[in-house]
Amino acid sequence: MSEAPACYACLTTSWEAPKVPNTVHVAILDDHPGIVEGYLSRLRGTEDIEVVGTAAYGQDLEPLLARRPVDVLMIDVLVPTSPENRNPFPFPHALPRLHQTYPDLAILVISMFLERPLVRAVLQAGASGYLLKDDPAAFRDLAAHIRAVAAGEIRLSPQAEALARDRTRPGLDPALTSRQAEVLSLCAASPDSTTAELAVQLGISPSTVRHLLSSAYLRLAVRSRAAAIARPRELALIPPFEPLPPSL
Repeated sequence: MSEAPACYACLTTSWEAPKVPNTVHVAILDDHPGIVEGYLSRLRGTEDIEVVGTAAYGQDLEPLLARRPVDVLMIDVLVPTSPENRNPFPFPHALPRLHQTYPDLAILVISMFLERPLVRAVLQAGASGYLLKDDPAAFRDLAAHIRAVAAGEIRLSPQAEALARDRTRPGLDPALTSRQAEVLSLCAASPDSTTAELAVQLGISPSTVRHLLSSAYLRLAVRSRAAAIARPRELALIPPFEPLPPSL
């Protein structure tokens, strides 16, 4: 048998199949259609990033994540809980549960709201980044930020990073535990819920809920659930906005 031409032998030994980039699957929770469309437009045509779904209400988040595998969740901290409940979705309550259910999920917060306690609380709860909607560089480099948090990095807008690193004013942070902040955020989202109903949602006993609330009252120097919700909103530990108006 004659030997193969040198050029053919070279091709057969050095050729490799082209590498297909790993696709990062992204879900978006944001109730502003224009902003969501801006994200989609920015990411459209990016070969290694696929937006697999969007949601406008907090109640739709877990069904969205269960529908298809998601690597990165882009989330605004101020979205209504449902069409009927326009109170902000209890993000501090949801984030630990999301990490427990989806341990590989990277959560990238993108918000207009910039306050030191909230930025630090979100990052301490395990978010992979905090970007500002009015940060032009964040929007321009959105794909790079998504790839980075999917790879395990932390991404922050410069203003958020400055607040996260600021250790000069520790006295401004109230001494709420993460569990107390979680139960208060849930109370803010469902102000009419009974202690028993809160206990079911939190997976703890009613007596534990009562203990968390009473201890939070003491730390915040308040005497009622309504005041205990209002004070963390003022301090930006939970979204400090009034309930959103109903959609037209």
